[in-house]
Amino acid sequence: MFIKLLERIQLTIGILFLLIFFVTTVIQVVNRYLGVTAMWTEDVATYSFIWAVLMGASVMLNKREHFQFDILLNKLKGKKRKSLYLFNDTILLLFCGALFYYGIIVVDSFWDFRWESLPEMKMGYVWISIPIMAGTMVIYTAAHMIRNLKSFNKEEAVE
Repeated sequence: MFIKLLERIQLTIGILFLLIFFVTTVIQVVNRYLGVTAMWTEDVATYSFIWAVLMGASVMLNKREHFQFDILLNKLKGKKRKSLYLFNDTILLLFCGALFYYGIIVVDSFWDFRWESLPEMKMGYVWISIPIMAGTMVIYTAAHMIRNLKSFNKEEAVE
């Protein structure tokens, strides 16, 4: 239930930022056609795209639709397949944990940097997307591992 809600919130945020990206890109194209300079559109489009991609990446990890080599997974069945999923999720959990940790360091280091075209905006608002993405990836991966371990144990009980 919590995972579904978190995914829905993250997907909504990603779609919102994708919409912002699209609108600012259209504004940028129209302004160039009219000969009007709107320097802020480039930064807003770039940073909203970053947010959209990172939120989408986390949701895709939860749905297990992210990039993966599944040749071996498709050939394995039962406990062997679940063991490989567990191994992969362990590596992913370690990677996402490190990404979360170093993402917080990046946010702390660059929080007060300012946008080029909108000096009122801090870069921290852009960089905070990294630990948010990584933190939710940790949650999603841990949920996958727990579900996998529970089904692994049920399979042992049946045998």
